Amino acid sequence: MFKADQRGVAFSIFAMAPFLGPALGPIAGGFLGESKGWRWVEGLIAIFTGVVWILSSVVYPETYAPVLLRQRAGALSKKTGKVYISRLEAGQPAKSISDQLKVSLLRPWQLLIREPIVLLISLYMAIIYGTLYMCFAAFPIVYQEGRGWSPGIGGLAFIGIAIGMSLSTVGSMLDNKRYLRAAAKAPDGNAPPEARLPPAILGSILIPIGLFWFAWTNGPSVHWIVSIIGSIWFASGIVLVFLSLMNYLVDSYVVFAASALAASSVLRSLFGAAFPLFTTYMYQNLGVHWASSIPAFLALACVPFPALFYKYGDRIRAKCKYASEAAAVLAKMRAKHVQVTEDQAIEEIQEQEKERRESQALERAASRASRASHA
Repeated sequence: MFKADQRGVAFSIFAMAPFLGPALGPIAGGFLGESKGWRWVEGLIAIFTGVVWILSSVVYPETYAPVLLRQRAGALSKKTGKVYISRLEAGQPAKSISDQLKVSLLRPWQLLIREPIVLLISLYMAIIYGTLYMCFAAFPIVYQEGRGWSPGIGGLAFIGIAIGMSLSTVGSMLDNKRYLRAAAKAPDGNAPPEARLPPAILGSILIPIGLFWFAWTNGPSVHWIVSIIGSIWFASGIVLVFLSLMNYLVDSYVVFAASALAASSVLRSLFGAAFPLFTTYMYQNLGVHWASSIPAFLALACVPFPALFYKYGDRIRAKCKYASEAAAVLAKMRAKHVQVTEDQAIEEIQEQEKERRESQALERAASRASRASHA
């Protein structure tokens, strides 16, 4: 939907909802649950999501090029009585729904297992995403049980996270100017994917700083504002890392971007669901300081990831099967001004693998024949 030079701002606006939602939810939900009960909390969520679903179904247009071309071909066929096929589907065998489901369900796992870039970035994003959701269980322990706050007042502790996420979202929009300058300096006018990573490098440092800050100032003996200030740094780092790495995955995998993002979403959703399950036990057994420090140590171990990809990312991508093919497909698209679907790119990879295997088989046969003749 968006060109590379527009994607940074678009991603920043898009991310405001999923990031600010979990932060603002406890603020409103705390007072609503305290005054009206938990049923109204669930009811408000149902009403809001229902309205958004209806509006999005009615207002949002289709934007995926293959679907638009297929619809146009169908309309022409109906109007003229002739059979029209979109140019993206011409010469392509028809695929059943089961085949499409099989590909859609398996391909993200293939990228997650076979592509080091997808695996490491997804793992890093999953850890910090799980840590964010751990806060939903940790904050009531720290502020309501530890300081005696009510559920409504306890929800206000998430204001720090909301502030941090808002600041970094605006910062990400402003950082798009730096990306445009990098693109202008590139010989072909297209910045490399690694140009997306400087905000992630900064964010990877802010996350452990904020977590350690929160961990060792969240006791009742320290004023509450100190630990909330620490959560601002943590939240700022999360958004910087997420937006930067998501853009990096899209730029690195292009036609495979949907599968790469799906793989990342699966892993981080699993972590986001799992972390709150053991948060209460961890805080009961380790105390608020050390329990809060464990995710900080995990985030600290992940600090080198963005910097390593920034320095060696081009070489890593060249050795990754899907990333290297995505770069080749992107070059072809730019040279010929054509659109290539993910399925077509996959078929091209499979054809290249088949040719390589046949070539290797011929070489082995020739080698055996040569050894036999010498014998």
